[in-house]
Amino acid sequence: MTEPDPLYAMLEWLTNELMKLEAENKVGAHKGEHCPTRTTHFSGTRVRRFDTRLGTIYLLVPKLRKGGYIPFFVTERKRSEQALLQVVQEAFINGVSTRKMERLAQSLGIESLSAGQVSEITKDLNEQVEWFRTRPLEKEYPVIWVDALYEKVRCERHIISMAIAVVQGLTSEGNREILAVEPMYAESEDTYTHLFEQLKRRGVETVWLCISDAHTGLKNAIQKCFLGSSWQRCKVHFMRNILVHIPHKEKESFAAKLKQIWYQPDQECAKQYAHLIIQEYRDRFPQAIALLEEGLEDSLQFLAFPHLDQRKISSTNSLERVHKEIRRRTRVVEGSFLPLIPISGWSPVISLSIRKDLDEE
Repeated sequence: MTEPDPLYAMLEWLTNELMKLEAENKVGAHKGEHCPTRTTHFSGTRVRRFDTRLGTIYLLVPKLRKGGYIPFFVTERKRSEQALLQVVQEAFINGVSTRKMERLAQSLGIESLSAGQVSEITKDLNEQVEWFRTRPLEKEYPVIWVDALYEKVRCERHIISMAIAVVQGLTSEGNREILAVEPMYAESEDTYTHLFEQLKRRGVETVWLCISDAHTGLKNAIQKCFLGSSWQRCKVHFMRNILVHIPHKEKESFAAKLKQIWYQPDQECAKQYAHLIIQEYRDRFPQAIALLEEGLEDSLQFLAFPHLDQRKISSTNSLERVHKEIRRRTRVVEGSFLPLIPISGWSPVISLSIRKDLDEE
């Protein structure tokens, strides 16, 4: 059984909160409050189905004695659904503040939000993100993919480049989920060790196969933190490293032969085929062949897991979709710059909104 999609849960909670506020504004008083400005009274609720791209939400719509009430996102369905998603995503990507939340709510047509109402929404949303960031993880993940991308981050008045490490895991049920999205001032053994120790504190005990590029600090952290696991060197990164030492006019033909190594049915066949390439090109491209010999064994570990989808466990390409989703969101945030949040308090905001995209892939 998979955990509820966090973006869906937040959207459901937010629609109910905004309905409550909108209805109270129309009534002129809180439910059960004695107030001379009251124009009508609450009279129970009715269930209303609301279909969204994240799934079906069953709303408890407040009923009023006079005037009636229909939520704004039901009457303006398509536009309002997109706006509601924007409220959830932008609130966290930009950093939640009472001023921003009030402005977002007003853009949906909800006026007269009090400071207390805005603060309450802000507080509850923060709590939901904190839960997702620290939620318990499963004890065993057959496969984890680890890769980093680089983003420009606003630090006070400066724009700096930071590595954003993304960890994706394959559950025992065969579902992929984002385990962490963490910023790092530098890619080093210490920062990756800190990242993996956080995963272990959240419950991860066993990993069969770790897939990453050959970054020295990352390799050492994997070996130190996940004893007994195999390490798969990403074949795509490996090929790029080798092709750097091949003349441009011969790259295409050499790459076509090289990639056949990882299409072989087992490790023995792959090594035999690689040996033929080594024999043929050793004298012509000594640096490329030296790299191939050095990293071949690590790039073939995926063939030891025939019961898993070998196309997806031979490289970190599975994370490319995640990286695209991250960049798609950061391009429209504050001139493409992410607000800097200290590592100890980092919230993997983007993972909330890419979780559903991964499930639909």
